[in-house]
Amino acid sequence: MAKPSSIQVSSLEDLRIEVLLTMNLMEVWPEDELRNLHQVQLGVLRRNATQRHGVTRFKRGRTSETLHFEDVETVDLHPYLLTVEWVNYARFVLYHEFLHVLGMRYHNAAFRGVESLWPHKGASQGKAFTQHLRQLTADWLWTCTTCQNQYPRKKRSNGRYKCRTCSTVLIDIENVGETI
Repeated sequence: MAKPSSIQVSSLEDLRIEVLLTMNLMEVWPEDELRNLHQVQLGVLRRNATQRHGVTRFKRGRTSETLHFEDVETVDLHPYLLTVEWVNYARFVLYHEFLHVLGMRYHNAAFRGVESLWPHKGASQGKAFTQHLRQLTADWLWTCTTCQNQYPRKKRSNGRYKCRTCSTVLIDIENVGETI
């Protein structure tokens, strides 16, 4: 867990307001539950995280099946979500984490049903965001010479892997792009 900068704190608060206004319009939750979400501490994940986009951290020792907002230590979002490019997806990720805060602990059918009520674009950007993060952290691009697909990775392939699309042996190209 990283400590957010003052700019990130401001961005997180703006995001919270936008998400709570949208949730209020959805008329799914009682107003007092949404009011509690104003008290949840927001933070950021480490910049080099590639698999997690957001996380709800519960206080140590809380193992109940029915955890609520008073059991939450913090909700952390990936710092790259706080950019203009990813703001729509950031709203969805914060909404997703707020569902956990509201007591929906598991990603079951009920959770997915409520999650799907999110009315704005952005929910479908998860794979693109993960790919973006992998591209930033990759040391090597496993590249197909036939279809030009690239697979960002931390280690070399050394000719041991084939393209998922056309089965051509992948070659290693050093990633000289932007890194985290």
